[in-house]
Amino acid sequence: MRAKLAASMADTEFGIRASEIVRSCVHCGFCNATCPTYQLTGNELEGPRGRVYLIKSLLEEGQAGPEARTHLDHCLVCRNCETTCPSGVRYGELIELARPRVYATTPSGWREALTRRALKSIVPHRRRFAALLGLGRLVRPLMPQVLARLIPPRPQLQLPPARALPDDAPRLVILEGCAQPALNPAIDVAATSVFAALGMRVVRAGGVCCGALGHHLGDEAMGLAQARANIDAWWPEVERGAHAIIATASGCTVQLKSYARLLADDRQYAERAARIEALVRDPLELVDAGRLRDVLAGADGERIAVQAPCSLQHGQKLIGRLEELLVALGFELSPVAENHLCCGSAGAYSILHRDNAQALRKRKLDHLMHGRPASIVTANIGCQTHLGATAEVPVRHWLELLASRLHH
Repeated sequence: MRAKLAASMADTEFGIRASEIVRSCVHCGFCNATCPTYQLTGNELEGPRGRVYLIKSLLEEGQAGPEARTHLDHCLVCRNCETTCPSGVRYGELIELARPRVYATTPSGWREALTRRALKSIVPHRRRFAALLGLGRLVRPLMPQVLARLIPPRPQLQLPPARALPDDAPRLVILEGCAQPALNPAIDVAATSVFAALGMRVVRAGGVCCGALGHHLGDEAMGLAQARANIDAWWPEVERGAHAIIATASGCTVQLKSYARLLADDRQYAERAARIEALVRDPLELVDAGRLRDVLAGADGERIAVQAPCSLQHGQKLIGRLEELLVALGFELSPVAENHLCCGSAGAYSILHRDNAQALRKRKLDHLMHGRPASIVTANIGCQTHLGATAEVPVRHWLELLASRLHH
């Protein structure tokens, strides 16, 4: 696909990189077959190919209109299209590059602007989010059910304590994150217990939000500032020989695995960002099923349905890894149709585009519940919260599931 750059775009980093990605697209349309929003609407502009054309117009004309803003904003950035694309188009990066330029030059309604400002002012800030969520939980019993189910109840921490480890045990620096500690602190507690059972120590070294929310909302400066803050916080542990850096939310892991690219032009941080990124691992990449079997109680054929988040499948290309681990540990997996499609959570998407998010959630839950599982297992707090709001069975993080079965 050709893209002749407008004069205002010709010498910009955005124009050069975006045009490279656009030119790699051969407009075959395979991507539309696996795009959630195209599946919902059948609208060409609600699929990756149509959105690439809109970005091509931005590059050629030097500006974008309201139509481009609407359709680019409707994208979940699930990266399903990247898994499908035979040409290797880096669509997620392209959307990430284009959105800030489109948002900056096209107006939004006052309600949308207020919602976006509130999201950026509250969610990435751990204490603010926890305070607001705590208030919501207090008044939850007084709310109509349609609103109450949007606020997850306080989880019960019923996990065994982590085993004692020698001082020289491999250290895993964990992203403490922003929303997850308030929504479900049991996940990181579970990670500490599971990795301790495998002889690895989980270390809390501070830090802030991974930066994903800012990038999803088109605020590059915010996302980059948070990346720098995390690098500063973790660097002492890196210098002391940390074995790996982990995030228990697969969506955050994708963001951490982008730090080198995002800060490549930052002279002060580029080298450290590359070293940090080289240490980032999804927890699944560090778990050995053989060693875990020795410390877990039997699964007894417990039937579960796996919702593998888009950030795990398409963002990190770890397709099938969660399912393989659980089968190896003795769990019975319920078949799930369309397991490649997004559940509709996608960070702030479920708030900004509620109709699409709810339609995708219903579709996903129908497939997950088809085999009548006892529970649903996922790898991302956003998916867990989104699905858990209406699911008929418990929705758990896989680390919670495994930690609950550790021998005491």
